[in-house]
Amino acid sequence: MALCALRRQLLKRSSSCGAWGRCMQRWSSGCVYTDVHGFNQLEIREKLQAFPGGSVDLLKQDSGVAVLTINNPSRMNALSGSMMVDLEERVSQLENWTDGKALIVRGAAETFCSGSDLNAVRAISNPQDGMKMCMFMQNALTRLLRLSLISVALVEGRALGGGAELATACDFRLMASDSVIQFVHKHMGLVPGWGGATRLVRIVGSQNALKLLAGALKVDPELGLQVGLADGVLQDPQGQEGAGTPLQQAEKWLSSYIKGPAPVIQAVKKVVLSGRELPLSEALRTEKDVFGTVWGGPANLQALASKSKHK
Repeated sequence: MALCALRRQLLKRSSSCGAWGRCMQRWSSGCVYTDVHGFNQLEIREKLQAFPGGSVDLLKQDSGVAVLTINNPSRMNALSGSMMVDLEERVSQLENWTDGKALIVRGAAETFCSGSDLNAVRAISNPQDGMKMCMFMQNALTRLLRLSLISVALVEGRALGGGAELATACDFRLMASDSVIQFVHKHMGLVPGWGGATRLVRIVGSQNALKLLAGALKVDPELGLQVGLADGVLQDPQGQEGAGTPLQQAEKWLSSYIKGPAPVIQAVKKVVLSGRELPLSEALRTEKDVFGTVWGGPANLQALASKSKHK
């Protein structure tokens, strides 16, 4: 894919730059941790697979919008060990989806996700295995955020603990009128470990992040909009005629951001991603390289021919 070629160019450019070269190598793979950090992907996958239950389902639609469903309703869509592996595999599939534009992450049965399944957590509660699970999920959720798709978390019901962290791994968050996002980690004697705290600071700022984490505050749609954690609130399908299902509303909300060919939408996401994660000079070079992948392309030539700039 164009992004892979672009990352190879950046890696070549940064190969002699010490710490920066290593940073670029992590960004190129999409992963935070590799075997250099003592992370054995196969080993932790095998450990997690020993705790089955539920599934993470992926539906790719002809519209270019995929729907990722956390499906374990009997446990409030808690992520079992095998579901964590499922999630990583679904992200891999999305990384290779050349026709994709957007991704909606949701939970089954009107509940987003209640974090990790406590059965699996208790079984791997020793520090070594806990750190490996942490590294595995940080990699998976970082790769989710770095997809060249515009992603939105469709939050219905509760997004608790790791579920709240999952919501921060999307570009946007839409909340149902009765939904709650809550970082409950403090109540478990923990802090976020799947990258949720780092992403939360970037979304809402350090002061608001400290309040949400230290207070384990219940973020309803009103507070979500106030602090910037929510990007929109869905209408109640039962209370408002013609509102549509939450999924339909999310697709409609996305529609204005994904009009146009997939390569152009993906290019937009890539330049924003580089601006967010790279130092200024490298972000500018990346923007130039991504610009080169669409300049003179079919969408650009068609727009020039139709003089659509001011439409």
